[in-house]
Amino acid sequence: MQVLALDFDGVISDSAREAFSVAVQTYSSLRPGSALQETDELYAGFVELMPLGNRAEDYAVILAALEQKAVIADQAEYDAFYRQQDRGQLTVFHERFYQARTSWAERDPDGWRRMLAPYPEMLDILHRRASEVTLAIATAKDRFSVAMLLRDYGIESLFREDLVLDKETGVTKRSHLALLQKSLQVPFDAITFIDDKVNHLDHVAGLGVRCGLAAWGYNGGREWEAALRAGHLVLHLQDLEAQLFG
Repeated sequence: MQVLALDFDGVISDSAREAFSVAVQTYSSLRPGSALQETDELYAGFVELMPLGNRAEDYAVILAALEQKAVIADQAEYDAFYRQQDRGQLTVFHERFYQARTSWAERDPDGWRRMLAPYPEMLDILHRRASEVTLAIATAKDRFSVAMLLRDYGIESLFREDLVLDKETGVTKRSHLALLQKSLQVPFDAITFIDDKVNHLDHVAGLGVRCGLAAWGYNGGREWEAALRAGHLVLHLQDLEAQLFG
């Protein structure tokens, strides 16, 4: 392994509560008739469906499914429900979501940051291993948020600025990793990519990268089994270094 590429949310940052809060606010502003509230019950349902989506627009799909009490047990059922949604409305939601997030971060930076704690064990591992591999980030998050949080977490210096690939760099993780390979001029099989979503790993596996599911992120037994069936590693923080570095 020469390169360790990491998703951000669910791998470095425990961001589900923040994403949930911004998503509900954005959803309610676009659908004034919605009765959804930021309750623990709604949050539990939100997190249960998070692994099946890819981008911010999926939060609107998830909230619509929860509001309509749609039964979604797996990726196929989620994809079918997604196709029923209005594409124009999803695009507007996607844009408004990031506007709302940036507005919150600028208006109340301390309150916003309190919603985005890192995984401490992951930070320790990155500090210990940074001299052994090239570290990169491949995320659907916006650069503004990523840069601010990397500073807060004390790991900004571990990542070259040009190796922090955000939502503007490419729509998919596959495009991120293709750009990363081209930039670093290493074989794809020298890159290990860690994400907390199986569908992201499935999408990049064809490139030849080694894929690992972050089991500490937003997933559970359903995703662990799917990852193993697809030939991906299922990684746990307590033995992550042994699994990756031997």
